[in-house]
Amino acid sequence: MTNIKEKIIIPVPPDFNYEECLVFLGRSDSEVLHVIEGNVIFKAFEWNKELYLMEISWNGHSLEAVIVEGKVSDDVCQYINDYIIEWFDLERDLDRFYDLMQSDPILQTISGRYDGLRIIGIPDLFEALTWAVMGQQISLKFAYTLKKRFVESFGQKVIYKGRHYWTYPSIQTIAILDLEPLRALQFTSRKAEYIIGIAKHIQQGNLSKKKLLCLRDFDRMHLELTKIRGVGAWTADYVLMKCLLQPEAFPITDAGLHNAIKNITNMHRKPELAEIKSWSKNWEGWQAYAVFYLWRSLYE
Repeated sequence: MTNIKEKIIIPVPPDFNYEECLVFLGRSDSEVLHVIEGNVIFKAFEWNKELYLMEISWNGHSLEAVIVEGKVSDDVCQYINDYIIEWFDLERDLDRFYDLMQSDPILQTISGRYDGLRIIGIPDLFEALTWAVMGQQISLKFAYTLKKRFVESFGQKVIYKGRHYWTYPSIQTIAILDLEPLRALQFTSRKAEYIIGIAKHIQQGNLSKKKLLCLRDFDRMHLELTKIRGVGAWTADYVLMKCLLQPEAFPITDAGLHNAIKNITNMHRKPELAEIKSWSKNWEGWQAYAVFYLWRSLYE
């Protein structure tokens, strides 16, 4: 990391594809946690109880981040550097995954098409868990609608050049809510309970990203997550994939995954779980990336 006049330079792997990452980040018009203008990403965040807005761009060789709102310090620059590395999974070597794709009956159909795309993560555990809960058993479009309402009702905003840039609601803000404010946004009572319960669980110190990572075992992390009310197998795998960046995370019941496989194989029905389990044996250790690239194939 180099900080030159508020500019943070983040080196990337040789195969990094910024344009492919933008495709994923721009998949919904209802997204409120980042704004894409041309090839520039704007993202607001809170750090040390202060609000910031950063601008991320691509110079052809590396990512560049500039703080456009907020007080610059070495500590906040380090935070941004670490956040972006995790957000774009920049420390992952994908060579073995690309080798796997070339010989896999399912993945070879998209092999080489999205090279350089990284899993776009959700570094904050509270955001990852609650976003996954929002998306349970509804369309992705409506999930984004719920998130937009949630963020704009309870998050904070940075105003820059007349535009609003939002941060995700804090644990403290959500933990003290009762159900009605969320029900007013069209959350079901059950989802409202789950989200408030997750906020309380984290606030009380019963759950943290650090604690999960310290378990150092995928199955133990998965089990710990599914102990939380409202977190089933799909939600746990999604969080392990997107927040904890565990490559073996496999949300096998995901509707998007099923649709992608159906399209690739020209099936006239959705694949059965037994079929997916059989096809995915070759993905061992790379299930999360297989799913993520199959999701990408839906945005052609």
